[in-house]
Amino acid sequence: MESSPSSTASCGIKKRKNEAPLEHEGIKRMKTEEEGDGDLQRRPSGSARLSVHLDCLQRPITLAELMELLHFAALGKGGLKQPSWCRVHHQRKVSGVNVVIVEGLTQSLFYKNYLSVEHLKTSYTTRITFTPSSTNVASEIFSLEVPNLDFISVSKPEETLHKALKHHPVITTFGTQRRGLTAYVLSQQQMIKNHYPVKGFPGFEEFLSTGSDVCVTDDSPLYGLDCEMCLTEKGYELARASLVDSDGNCVLDELVKPQNRVFNYLTKFSGITAAMLRPITTTLRDVQAKIRMLLPDNAVLVGHSLNNDLIALKLIHQHVIDTSLLYRREFGQKFKLKVLAEAVLKRQIQTEENRGHNPTEDAVASLELAQYFIKTGPLQVVELHLEELWGYTVEEESPKRTPAPSPSYRFADVLQTLGRSVAYFGKRADVALDLSHQCWYSSDKEILTSFRKQRKHPFLSVLQLSSFSDHLKGSCAHQQQLYHNVCANLQDMCAVFAGPFPAGFSKRDVRRLFCCCGPVRKVQMLNTSVRMHAKVEFWMLEGAMLALKVLNGLSVLGQTIKVQRPVNESTLDLDLNLDALMRDKLNTNRLYVVKLRHDAAQGLNISTRVNGCLSDAKCSGFPPGRQMNGLLQIAKINGKQLHPCTTKSELCEESVRKTFSRFGSITSLVLPGKHGKHTRHACIEFESPEGKCAALNSSDHLLEDSYLVWPSVTPPHLLSWVGMTTKRKTEMEEGETAEEQRPDSLDDSSQDQETGLLKKLDHRLNKIFSSLPDGTLSVVLLLGLTSTTCDHPGLCFLEIKNGS
Repeated sequence: MESSPSSTASCGIKKRKNEAPLEHEGIKRMKTEEEGDGDLQRRPSGSARLSVHLDCLQRPITLAELMELLHFAALGKGGLKQPSWCRVHHQRKVSGVNVVIVEGLTQSLFYKNYLSVEHLKTSYTTRITFTPSSTNVASEIFSLEVPNLDFISVSKPEETLHKALKHHPVITTFGTQRRGLTAYVLSQQQMIKNHYPVKGFPGFEEFLSTGSDVCVTDDSPLYGLDCEMCLTEKGYELARASLVDSDGNCVLDELVKPQNRVFNYLTKFSGITAAMLRPITTTLRDVQAKIRMLLPDNAVLVGHSLNNDLIALKLIHQHVIDTSLLYRREFGQKFKLKVLAEAVLKRQIQTEENRGHNPTEDAVASLELAQYFIKTGPLQVVELHLEELWGYTVEEESPKRTPAPSPSYRFADVLQTLGRSVAYFGKRADVALDLSHQCWYSSDKEILTSFRKQRKHPFLSVLQLSSFSDHLKGSCAHQQQLYHNVCANLQDMCAVFAGPFPAGFSKRDVRRLFCCCGPVRKVQMLNTSVRMHAKVEFWMLEGAMLALKVLNGLSVLGQTIKVQRPVNESTLDLDLNLDALMRDKLNTNRLYVVKLRHDAAQGLNISTRVNGCLSDAKCSGFPPGRQMNGLLQIAKINGKQLHPCTTKSELCEESVRKTFSRFGSITSLVLPGKHGKHTRHACIEFESPEGKCAALNSSDHLLEDSYLVWPSVTPPHLLSWVGMTTKRKTEMEEGETAEEQRPDSLDDSSQDQETGLLKKLDHRLNKIFSSLPDGTLSVVLLLGLTSTTCDHPGLCFLEIKNGS
């Protein structure tokens, strides 16, 4: 028996998604994680999923790197390698690729309106900065060439196709390439044309569906099916059904009692007699239930004129291969199964000495014919059996041969060569794709409506939404002003005002004091006529939050300082934004750690207080109502000059792992050294939220080891919060006032329109995502902005949909 690509699948065993066990991954060193083994999310084993290690997550990706992912997800292993920056697990379960391109929207605009984009922030487990591109991104997705296509048996330019084979029905239908089984599964349109029972169509209301709604892959198991019928007063009814698995083992062979009075047992063909059916009590419903139980969700049924068998069974199955349509004849004629078995399998079936047909034998023959066709490929099948089946030969040396077309390695062309559909939905644009595969619309609403109405989504679909970009062009005369204003607002989230400080307290002293909470980006001294204050801007959101809790009320040389947030329009909803960021599913297992300088933790008089500050932070993962310890209050210095950072204390991976691994398995650990000479803060990702919670509960003990901890707030794909707010290329002087740095505010109506448009956009993206089949790689690409004065990064959201 010929083997098939799916022969390794376990057959006859129910394999439902919700019964698959969870993968378990232990603690891994950073070198291992850099190779892509660190996961951001655990999925059922067998489901396609995507993982990006934190080190790679914090580097912006380019369009070329995104295309590495799209190519591998769509085409898989063989000649292609895993993307350089991420890993696709169970790639063969990827059933399609959907890319939604959003023009005019930047990363900073997304986070400024973070509270308004519920779908984007909750449905995607991977979020990574995207480097803006000046090219037509939609066109590039279709046209960028796929490297290393050795694994696809594309025709070489020197190969030729005999003129007599050029119009052969098998070649014109399936081409010359050898493909996986999914290329031969009938589409819904083909099923309707060939009289298959289809869900929702007239005449099949009482038919039972097998429930196989999941997408199939080239590894899906094949099951052979054949039935025998009797003629009753109501027409043909089921009398016997046989089902075999992909190894040809019979898993079902049942005689069935017809519901109505039998006129003719059709013994010559069916082998059924009245005596055989007399003791039988098995009903049609019994057989339907058994078949449903035996077939996995992703099973592909194989049969010869299988539509007749499914109608007799009163079953609807979405994924079928019909061998009478594989081995095609001219003018729509079909070969008998007996003829195909003898010519291709060299086997005699349905012989005269056997009284009637044996449905198990016929089911095995159909299965092996399909497996042979898939393994051998249409061109070789025709060449090997041309005379036996189609009754003619070709001369070996023909003076006239038609050269095969030169292969194209563009992504869209490769997919179409493999029988996978591609489509573009958007406004009329110069996209490198055949016009027959482009759908033009005048608005995002029309694009959404058309895409959701697709009976079967294209394997690769690219949707380009431009309503937000149109709004900016039409109603915002100073587009750069909007983006600069957004950057200034986001920087305010990392800033605190502190003071009053004692006379003679320098900018350097302020920096050394506040760096115990995290890396400080900038200090601006604010001198009034009476007292001295400072504005301190951190790189990380966590630094500003810790400073408010740790340093507020500190006595510096007898002077009590107050630490507070700036109060302006951009910070009115700051508490809501920080709370939402802390509860972001990307931060569920992540912890922010700062290593105190030695003399800051010991040389000063430090006492801890239980004041519920961490509980006030509303960190997801904390036990409800739990009061958290460990925030310190630094008292006066007993007359000594304040130099809290005179002794260097640098974090290292080994010491951090040793200290924090007792709370739970550590999945990844990042020690950024970008924002200063020494690394004194770290981001830890635990395997579970319990590890993070345990560390926060032990904050007072960690303080004894000179560690301050806080729930992570900055999204993991950002090295720093302020780092995403790209500055103007004409750098402002540090001495400028805050008012000079901040662009003029936009009017309230523009702000309201912006928020309303983003909410509507998020709602539409949610509808698109909901309509995608399971197994689809969903990509939402916020393009960002390029201009002569600055580049504003975009943002890329990634998720392989599994479950509704």
